[in-house]
This record gives sequence, structure tokens and C-alpha cells, in this order.
Amino acid sequence: MRFASYEHQHRPRVAVVEEDGTLYPLPGVTSLTTLLEETDGLPGLLAAGAAALDVPPGPHVSQVRLLPPLHPSSIRDFVTFEEHVEGVRRAVDGVAGVPEQWYAAPTFYFTNPHAVYGPHDTVPMPPGSSVLDFELEVGAVVGREGRDLTPGRARDHIVGYTVFNDWSARDLQSAEMKVGLGPCKGKDTATTLGPYLVTADELEPYRDAEGLLRLALTAEVNGEVIGKDLLSNMSWTFEEMAAYASRGTRIVPGDVLGSGTCGNGGCLAELWGRRGEKTPPPLGPGDTVSLTVEGIGTLTSTVVPGVEPLPLPAGRRRDRERP
Repeated sequence: MRFASYEHQHRPRVAVVEEDGTLYPLPGVTSLTTLLEETDGLPGLLAAGAAALDVPPGPHVSQVRLLPPLHPSSIRDFVTFEEHVEGVRRAVDGVAGVPEQWYAAPTFYFTNPHAVYGPHDTVPMPPGSSVLDFELEVGAVVGREGRDLTPGRARDHIVGYTVFNDWSARDLQSAEMKVGLGPCKGKDTATTLGPYLVTADELEPYRDAEGLLRLALTAEVNGEVIGKDLLSNMSWTFEEMAAYASRGTRIVPGDVLGSGTCGNGGCLAELWGRRGEKTPPPLGPGDTVSLTVEGIGTLTSTVVPGVEPLPLPAGRRRDRERP
């Protein structure tokens, strides 16, 4: 089952999306995140969707503005593709290979849940950046609260998946991570999600013997295919990622767990590292990026000018007086 959030006649709605694009609105539901909190997992979400199919249909998806499928409670973005790590390390630090520590656990960072864009929204250039990049990922959506989960138990906590574009200002990111924290403003301006939340049961036929989802991933810039990969090249399953995310804390309905960027052209920086030059060039106003995940859908975003950064003083160098 596919769920969409959309705007129609200036009102947010949530609907089930049929194969032909017809929307079946869920009566009284304006937030998929709230619905996830109320339904407590995949069976409840599917029951709510089935009930919507018993009422008269709404508009066609082509007649509405699609919003992000949900407003995430939080966004943890993981790094689970070796090939991406290899390419970006070479681009940023000139270092080959994958650090051994990377294999110890699925590393992630928290990104901004207040800067989420819909599947066809324009995306502004980050203030002060001239080296914008896309990142092709898949996001798993949490539907039940849990803590200290095993991977086996975590499967019941994932309700579905969506396409995830982790926009990255590479020049800002490179500078700020020299401090030893981050990424910060390099990742703060935009994350695109959509076009739908596809429930986990729909993608079970793609699951391989290791528990990974064998989905084809394709990235295009201005109509040219830049990258292709398989989601099953991840080094951890989404259940393993969810289990690690819940260690010593909670995951809650509406949390999004990003797969991290796929390899073989899942972002420009990986290609720059492999080629030793910025080819293709960084994104700028007017460029259009389309990211497609088999079984889920396509995000198509056009970059537009952003705002100029407001001036900010440099840090003060202190004499370190003591009381």
C-alpha cells in the first residue's frame, strides 16, 4: 500500500494512492506522522488504509501538490555503502579505502527534520555554498516505539520506505568538519522525501537471503544518468540499523532512518574522488535532479537560488582571564 501527503484546496490531506494515481483520502487525517502514532505499527496502518478504500475517491495525484510523505520526528542518516565511503574519502581527504572502524557499527548523524521538502519542490542553494551535491538514499520509516531492540524485533517497528535525497553543500561540509563535529550547515538546508511511503509488506518480494532489499537505484542530473546501484549493496540491513539506533534510547513513530548514499554515482562527490576532478560539476540554480528507487518512486527537484548569508563575526580569541 502507498500513502501520500498532499495539499488540495489549501488543506493538507493524507491518502492511499492506487496504481492509477487515484487518491483515497483518509477522513479527518492531515498528518501521516500523527496517524503512525495512533496506529502503532504496520497492521494498524494497513487497516486505516483499507478503510479509506471503502469511501469515494478523491482527486488524481496529478491534480494536487505532493508534500513530504510525513513530517519526521527525527532523521538519522546512516553511512552503509562501502563504495560511497571509498569515493568520498578520496575526494575530501585524498585517502584510499574504508577505515576498519567503519565496519564496527552502522554510523549515523542527526539531520534537520525542519528542512524537509516534497518530491517535486524546488530546493534553494544553501547560503554561502557554491558546491551543492545530491545523495541518493532510501529512508525507512519507524511506526512503533521501541528501545534496545534486536534486529529481529526491529522488523516489526519499520512500517515502510521512501526515497531520500540528502542534499549536501560540500564546501561548507568540508570546512566545518575540520573542527571534529558535524556535518552542520553543510547538510542543514534541505532533505527531500517522497513521493510516497510504501509499506514494508509491498517490498518483501525484493528481500534477499541476507535480509537486504534488492531495489534498483538510479540518479539523473539534467536528464543524464549519473549513477546506478542496488540497495542490497548496503553493509547492514534496515533492521540492524534500527536496532543500533534504539540502543540505549528510543525510536518513535515518524523517525526516518536513511540508508546513506549508494555507490556507483549515488552522489557527485564520489565521482569527483574517483576521477580526480569535479566532473560532472557541482549543482547550481537551474539544475534538475531525479532520483528513482524501484518499487517506491521518483523524486524530481530543481535547484533555485538561495539567500545570501548574513554576516557573522569570527570567534573571539580570548586572553583566558580567570576569577
